[in-house]
Amino acid sequence: MPASPDVPRLLQTVLDTPAPRALAEFYRRLLGLRYRDGDAPDPTEVAEPDWLVLTDDDGTRRLAFQLAPDMPEPRWPTGTPPQMLHLDLTVESAAALERQRARARDLGAEELLDRSDDEDEPLVVFRDPAGHPFCIFVAPTGPAR
Repeated sequence: MPASPDVPRLLQTVLDTPAPRALAEFYRRLLGLRYRDGDAPDPTEVAEPDWLVLTDDDGTRRLAFQLAPDMPEPRWPTGTPPQMLHLDLTVESAAALERQRARARDLGAEELLDRSDDEDEPLVVFRDPAGHPFCIFVAPTGPAR
């Protein structure tokens, strides 16, 4: 359904991080995204970029990464500072969940919670290299809930 012209549209989700390049590279590899034109790594880059954007193949913005040099690492499920958001990612099957669990760990994610055997909502919770939590779920079947 197209967005109404009377309401704002979501452009992208922005993650604060002390290391935008490293976090962008983690999500680029995990999600199969690409850098926005002009944001790809440059071998002459000496300073940490202050803003990077990842897009789909068609150029739709998905994630952005903003330099926040003094950002403390978020803590989940409890702690200070608490998470301010997390990303929910889905896969088609339990087998795909296991494959993506291994990929996420290989890319540098830390596993925080394993509910892969939950009959109603199989999932695994991770922390990305900057500390932001994210979940990988087996996509629910039937109507969206």
